[in-house]
Parts: sequence; structure tokens; C-alpha cells
Amino acid sequence: MSATPKPVEKVEIITLEDNYVDLTSMDSTAVVLRAVPLRGTTFANTILAEHGFSAVIRVTDKGKSRMALLDFGMSADAAARNSKTLSLDMSQVEVAALSHGHIDHFGGMKLLGLEISQPGTPLVVHPSAFKPNRYLEPFPGFQVDMPALTRQDVAQAGFKVKETKEPMLLMDGEVLFLGEIPRKNDFEKGMPNAFYKGENGNAVWDPIEDDTALVANLAGKGLVILSGCAHSGIANTLTHARQVTGIDKIHAVMGGFHLSGPVMAPVIEPTIKALKEADPDFVIPTHCTGRNAVAAFEKAFGEKFLLNMSGTTLVFT
Repeated sequence: MSATPKPVEKVEIITLEDNYVDLTSMDSTAVVLRAVPLRGTTFANTILAEHGFSAVIRVTDKGKSRMALLDFGMSADAAARNSKTLSLDMSQVEVAALSHGHIDHFGGMKLLGLEISQPGTPLVVHPSAFKPNRYLEPFPGFQVDMPALTRQDVAQAGFKVKETKEPMLLMDGEVLFLGEIPRKNDFEKGMPNAFYKGENGNAVWDPIEDDTALVANLAGKGLVILSGCAHSGIANTLTHARQVTGIDKIHAVMGGFHLSGPVMAPVIEPTIKALKEADPDFVIPTHCTGRNAVAAFEKAFGEKFLLNMSGTTLVFT
């Protein structure tokens, strides 16, 4: 299925929650705008960071701006609190999307839903985001249960579920929900220690097929791609975005690339190689990418690398 988002004049990504923050970095540019720890001229504000992700994507064309939300962070209140600290009017969010059904991406749904406060705001998800009985096994015999998202949870947060495995254009075609991402290369094999309990209670490897991304089309510059964790692989995500949109040029790729920890270490170099071949103008690893991988991306991409933080706004024009 093909679906090409309309070209827009500006794309902004406002991070409500990420794993890292440094409010004294003093490194804002025309592209990277950092949150500041000030109320007026008093050092009195803060931005929360934790293992979770949430971001607003704001597109502007012909003087009109529209906002979509990807993910809700992990704790109940961090992303909502950060939105208030940033003085971001969340009531302008027209549609929300969930990158996949893990707690560090849906935990703050209720309070962000109150901030949006538009009953029936669509929440676009892959049906498998509601898969029950997920767990991780970081070590043999040690099981870490993953809280499950339910359709009732979504309704109680004030959203109306729209389920799709296929690409779906949002906001009159200005943003694309990418849908299920095919696994095509030989190095992005998913999360090896992710499982769920099958019908008989048996362990089944979880491909996390609900993993997806949002895509915008910056006029004259190319695609802006925002992932949550890229459990399908960020290279696979770029390939699918190009195929679905029919646009080869990538302006920016941002999101969790899930390359953290020793089990994912061998995937870092082939991922960098694949992204170099894709030749984006900007590479912005976030959230679950991992310290070693982020450092490797910075070394490999130089000025194309952007460091993200909680509270950062990225401006692409």
C-alpha cells in the first residue's frame, strides 16, 4: 500500500519525554532549541527525564500548524508535567499514535489525555499493541512482566481507538502512520529476550509486530521519520517509509533505535552502515538507543548527528 504525506513547509518535533536532559547545555541553534530552567529570570524550572518516550510532531503549511502526538512516556505524570513546563497547548493535538504497546510508551496516557481534553481524539495503533502477557527474560529463568495496555485503558483516557496494520494518513494527509514494518535485512532481528505467553501458557518469542513510526514530508527536503523504539529495526523502518511514500530522500530520522545493552551491541555497526547508505541530513537517536550506540552515531555522522533531550524542540524548515 502506498501513501504519500502532503509536503509541508515546517516540521517541529517537541520531545515531552526522553531518557536524558541537561538544562545547562547552552547549545541551542536554529535547529535545536533546548528547554531552559527558568521562570522569568529565576532558576526555578525543571524538565523530567526517564526511561520513556513521548513527542509532539507539529507540521506547518501556508501559515496553519497542526499537532500530532507519538507516545506518552512511562510514568503517569512526567510527560504531562513537561508539557506544562514547556507551556505547550496540548489541546491543539488532533490525533495521537502509539509506536507499540510497551509501558514506557503508554504509561502517561491518562494525564496527557486530560491535557488534550478533547473526548474522542483518535489514537491510532497496531492491533497487537494490546497483546497480553508480554514479558522480558533478560537472564535465563528471570522473567520481567510487561504491563498490558487494554482498549478500556484507552477509552478511559478519552481516546477513540483506530486500529490498523496498514499505513494510514493522518490530519488530512499531513502526517503518515507507517503501520506494520516488514523485516527485510539480515541484521535487524528484533528483541531476542522479548516473549509472551501463548494460549497454553507456553513461551512464544515476541516479534513486537506493532512497532511503527510517524512520517512527515518536508517540502524540498525529504522525509522526517519519528520512531518510538524501532523494534523492527531503524534501517527497516527507513526502507518501508521510502517504499510507502515513494520518496527516497530522508531529511531526518529520529527516535529510539533500540541498540542498548550487550545483546544488541553487534547490531550497532551494520545499522550505522545502513543509515550512511540512506544518507539522511540529520540523525537523532533517542530513548533506548543506548550510550555506546549514541556515541558511535555521533562519531560516524559528525555534524549530521543531533543530541536529543527531554524538553528539546527540533525545527526542520
